[in-house]
Amino acid sequence: MEIALGFAIALAISLTGVGAGTMTTPLLILLLGVSPPTAVGTALAFGAIVKVASVPVYAMRRQVNLRVLGWLLAGGIPGVLAGSLALDRLKHGPHQGALYAVLGCLIAATAVYRLYRVFKPAPPRPDRDRVRLLPWFALPIGAEVGFSSAGAGALGSLLLLSMTPLSAVEVIGTDLCFGLGLAATGSIIQVGAGNYDSALLLKLVIGGLAGAFTGSMLAGRIAQKPLRVGLLVALIILGCRLALHA
Repeated sequence: MEIALGFAIALAISLTGVGAGTMTTPLLILLLGVSPPTAVGTALAFGAIVKVASVPVYAMRRQVNLRVLGWLLAGGIPGVLAGSLALDRLKHGPHQGALYAVLGCLIAATAVYRLYRVFKPAPPRPDRDRVRLLPWFALPIGAEVGFSSAGAGALGSLLLLSMTPLSAVEVIGTDLCFGLGLAATGSIIQVGAGNYDSALLLKLVIGGLAGAFTGSMLAGRIAQKPLRVGLLVALIILGCRLALHA
């Protein structure tokens, strides 16, 4: 079951571009009965491993802007630390219902936003570089990732499109590295706090590698937009179910 789930998640990521964190956390909680902190920690580690396989390709093609990435991480890393610590603190108190509700709302809201972006044209390219403002916007993105494992890909790419003159491929490469930095930092914190399941993570990764390979073979042969819309609608439903689970 866990290997099949990892395969399905990685396949969907390869075909639709929807982030690993947005999908993995609600599926682990609702399908496998994993506790929210463990699900978030395992999802962050899984997302980091999946991204590691893609980052070298963009780096070798020089499609990662290190200056912009540095400004993003300057705000994103402290945000991840705050979000991860907040999640770890909530698991020890009588707030489990609130934890389910907040996680579900964050995941559903992220999916709604991505669905909106599917049908809305990309924002116009900015006339000037506002890269020095990036840390202030990356901070809440990092906090969301640390708390729910979701949001880095969709919100990070919008931030880069709106505030930097990067090309489309540079946006993808830089945002991927940003997501990797957040996921790796968050997973280290959660692993240190014991909020992960090593056996589950191993099975997810085994299935994920096969799913990523299969997705790369099918990419371009299947219409992406209908798949993306269907997947995002399903994630909205999962997020709402997770919130109602409270």
